[in-house]
Amino acid sequence: MAALPSVTPRQGLVAALLAVCCWSGFVLVSRLGGISVLTPYDTIALRYGVGALVLLPFLRRDRLWLNWRGLALALTGGIGYSVTVYLGFKYTSAIHAGVMLPGLIPFGAALFCFLLLGERLSRVRSIGLLLIAAAGALMLSNQDGDGHWLGDAWLLVAVVCWSLYTVLVRRWQVPPWTGAITTAYLTALMFLPVYLLWLPQQLAAAPWPDLLLQGFYQGVIATVVAMLCYLRGVMGLGASGMGALMALVPVLSGVAAVPLLGEALHWGEALAMVLACLGAVLAAGIIKR
Repeated sequence: MAALPSVTPRQGLVAALLAVCCWSGFVLVSRLGGISVLTPYDTIALRYGVGALVLLPFLRRDRLWLNWRGLALALTGGIGYSVTVYLGFKYTSAIHAGVMLPGLIPFGAALFCFLLLGERLSRVRSIGLLLIAAAGALMLSNQDGDGHWLGDAWLLVAVVCWSLYTVLVRRWQVPPWTGAITTAYLTALMFLPVYLLWLPQQLAAAPWPDLLLQGFYQGVIATVVAMLCYLRGVMGLGASGMGALMALVPVLSGVAAVPLLGEALHWGEALAMVLACLGAVLAAGIIKR
């Protein structure tokens, strides 16, 4: 593999914060799709169908991994993550999803970094991860609002898929364009035929504004913009650091879900968001940088 362009920690931090903004919007838009007539499989089809079209001008042979590593990226960060995350959004609230999804990714990323990369954690970073763990446990135990245990369970599986994807990207030093193009195209090639032949579809019954919103955000922002920023953040901060920064998403998405989606924010959920945010600051090493 050719040498990758270096990404400084500062550049990685900027890219990571842009990814945080994209993911915050992703939580809100995906929950809107979850409560609409669209099935989770419709949303996946829009995401990777539109994403593949947007990435077509940038498609080159050296950017598409047609090998077992590319397959692993598509199965973890593509199909595995997408199916479980959109099923989660069908059953649980954006407030719960904001904490359960990006809030718990640091644990999965840190665990796989330890198992696969031998990465050790500092004391401050460990404290941050413990705070994020407390936030996730608090959210799991709080089912008084719009959350549901089935949606939370699907999101836990999505956390495992995305955490493994993050560490594989770091271990194999996947360039951002390669990661985005490989994940989008291999996922589209594997998923879309199955969707068209066997999975339930509600695209024809959905209003045009819903289709345009989901198609643009899922296909352009989530699949292309967020993915490039995320992978660049992994290159600059490492898998665990990038995963920890994603725990900032609960505050942005959770607070926005109250006026935009009309969700009720209970005290336990608010406390979980605060713990996740504080844990992210410590675990990502923001203060030191």
